[in-house]
Parts: sequence; structure tokens; C-alpha cells
Amino acid sequence: MSTHSAMVEARGIHKSFGSLDVLKGVDLEVRAGEVTVVLGPSGSGKSTLLRTLNHLEKVDSGTVRVNGELVGYRRSGNRLHELRERDILKQRTQIGFVFQNFHLFPHLTVLENLVEAPVAALRRPRKDAVAGARALLDRVGLADKADAYPRTLSGGQQQRVAIARALALEPKLLLFDEPTSALDPELVGEVLDVIKDLAHRGTTMIVVTHEIGFAREVADTVVFMDGGRIVEQGPPGQVLDHPRHARTKSFLSKVL
Repeated sequence: MSTHSAMVEARGIHKSFGSLDVLKGVDLEVRAGEVTVVLGPSGSGKSTLLRTLNHLEKVDSGTVRVNGELVGYRRSGNRLHELRERDILKQRTQIGFVFQNFHLFPHLTVLENLVEAPVAALRRPRKDAVAGARALLDRVGLADKADAYPRTLSGGQQQRVAIARALALEPKLLLFDEPTSALDPELVGEVLDVIKDLAHRGTTMIVVTHEIGFAREVADTVVFMDGGRIVEQGPPGQVLDHPRHARTKSFLSKVL
């Protein structure tokens, strides 16, 4: 269901925290309608890369474009100037982010968690936002939990609410930062099933995960990162079954 237009174009991304170089010149392109799965050991830069794509982390150098628009900056001549916070927040409505630890508002019901952003950020009429939220909860199998509070839900249910909340803004791109790593093993499948459904609907996604089976089944492209660089990328059959780089082979031998 992919097209040939690039939804994400990251070029020369460098990011350091103090003396620690976390990203060392990363280039990444994701086409509209495609799913890219990012694999790699802890500390390889996967989550930091994801956070630069919606300007949760400022890059030290390089540029990110989503749907053709420069993220976090505007260009004036040869210089880049950081956008105002409200303009950055507006950009983020187009880039959904699903965190490892859900980040739901504990004082709001499940339905209110979904309604707040469309009303506040998109100025959507509340009645329309509620109708949209109920449809999304039905889609992720939680229509009966609209009036529940997050603390009463399982981890898998909370993560499905978080996915529905990200979808409520109708983003062009969805980013997932290890969406199942905080879950008990028996709850992983219900979250991955929701993400698989999104893939079948043609949602453009970048998923940082350790779930190799999911990558094999859903990804159009698998990216392997190590030491702040993309070491290898390609179709799942190539990267997972016939890796070319010794570091990729070593990593996969430990997790497969």
C-alpha cells in the first residue's frame, strides 16, 4: 500500500548529550504508507532518533522533514531558526508518538484522554471529538472502557488507549518507542495486533521494538542501528534472514 513519496526524510542527524555522541550522522527515509521497524541493542540511539523526528530532542546538526515540512525549524537564507513552541506543538499534531510507558493522564477517563487534544489543539467541536474518540476506542477493542480511569486498566489496555489517543489527531506519521517493552508477555500480542491493523490500513509508522516476529510480518523496511549509526537496512527477509554486516549477525544470533 506504499507510494513513492517520502513521508520522512532525516539527513545527517547528529545528537550528543554532553560528551556522549548518541547519533553520528543518521540518514533515514520512510515512504508514505510504509512501516519501518528499527532494531538494535540498548544504547544504539534508536529512541533518541525517534525523538528527533518530532523535535522532542533538538538535533545538533542535520535536518528532519515530515511530509515535506522542516520539523522544528524554519530556514532563513542559509540559517535555520528554531520555531516558536506553539508552532512546534502544531507540527506535532501531525506526528503521533506512542511512548513505552503510556503517558496517559491519570485524572481523566479513557474517553477524556482521547478528546482533550482534538478539542484543544485542533479546535474540533467537542461533540465531534467525542464521536471520533468512541469510534477509535471501538477500533482498538476498548469501547466498553470509555468511562474507566487508566489505573483500572491492564498495561496492554493502557497502551491501546495511548495508540487511540495518538490517532485522535489524525497524524500523518506514527512513531512507536518500544510500545510493548513495559508489558507482561501475555499482553504483548493485543498491542501488536492493533499496530498490525494500522499497517494494513496504510498508516505510515516507525516502530522501535525488539519484537523480531512482528518486524518480519509487518515491516516494509528493517533498520538495524548500533553505536549511533544505521549499520544495515533493507527488506525484512534480507536483514533478518541474510544480514550482511557482522554486527547485525551478532545481534540477531542473540535474539532469534
